[in-house]
Amino acid sequence: MTAGPGPTGLVVVDKPGGLTSHDVVARARRALGTRKVGHAGTLDPMATGVLVLGVGRATRLLGHLMLTEKAYDATARLGVTTTTDDAEGAVLVSTPAGHLVDDEIRAALAGFVGDIEQVPTAVSAIKVDGRRAYERVRAGEEVVLAARPVTVHEVVVREVRVAADHVDVDFSVRCSSGTYVRAIARDLGAALGVGGHLTALRRTAVGAFGLSVACSLDALAERGSAALVSIDEAARASFAAYDLDDAQAADVRVGRRLAVDLPAAGPVAVFAPDGQFLALYEQRGPQEAAAVAVFV
Repeated sequence: MTAGPGPTGLVVVDKPGGLTSHDVVARARRALGTRKVGHAGTLDPMATGVLVLGVGRATRLLGHLMLTEKAYDATARLGVTTTTDDAEGAVLVSTPAGHLVDDEIRAALAGFVGDIEQVPTAVSAIKVDGRRAYERVRAGEEVVLAARPVTVHEVVVREVRVAADHVDVDFSVRCSSGTYVRAIARDLGAALGVGGHLTALRRTAVGAFGLSVACSLDALAERGSAALVSIDEAARASFAAYDLDDAQAADVRVGRRLAVDLPAAGPVAVFAPDGQFLALYEQRGPQEAAAVAVFV
């Protein structure tokens, strides 16, 4: 007998602190009995929250998913600068920050909303001459990365807690993929003249997937493939959708172009009459759409 195709779909994990994203993938592989598991959007070991995993055929979907917008709850400590821009690094400088007032902090954070140029944290996964920046930093090299454009859609200050020598700021962020919340904490401290770093980070959403649909690793181990979001449901949640007739579905299965106007720019998920997700298509001209990726 030949083995079946194995589980396919997405699983949204609520990552605990202390594990790497690769650790989570390894745990998921054991829970689901398959090696074909990948993740969309790395979370640092310190961070918790939403980590989207692709399983089986759905691993191909990860690179296409419109996971451009992400949401986080975070805490910045003003008055302390570290080597990593977070609490895992060594302290570089401590500067009294207890004089800062609530309105001053809120105004400074509001300055990061919009299309900004952000210098990524040096301990990032960005490659510098073929090596990850964090590998170079850990080897004792000084790494300065170029600023890159990111978009911060919203920053909401939740609480400001003033101590004698530092201030802790709880805030929520909605931002584009590629935004470093650690860098926001660092740059907020710099803007206020006291330095800063991130002490807590929880990702609350990636694209259409939030904590409400996330499961713990223990729950994943118990539920196995029952924890999966089907590839059909995942595609409909993540992309604009277009429902095909039988003739169009037959064309899509072999990657032919369609004489249609799709409902949105960018990749659109197209579905067979029975609701099966078939492919991603995008508009190439009036009444002409072409395949980006076919999944059947």
